[in-house]
Amino acid sequence: MNNRSKTLAAGALIGALTGLFAAMLLQRRAEKEGTDITISTGEGLRLGLLVIGLLRSISTLGDEK
Repeated sequence: MNNRSKTLAAGALIGALTGLFAAMLLQRRAEKEGTDITISTGEGLRLGLLVIGLLRSISTLGDEK
């Protein structure tokens, strides 16, 4: 397995585990409040922008200034 494949596999695993953890947090919040899992449009937009910011930050890792 070359370095590129290892990096992609590690990224996929980290992404899957992060998604699972996020889903667990949403489920826990819904159970605590006694409601269904709901994400408003505003929350979804904020989350999307945060993810884009995170990806931009990751893409600059290792850049020398």
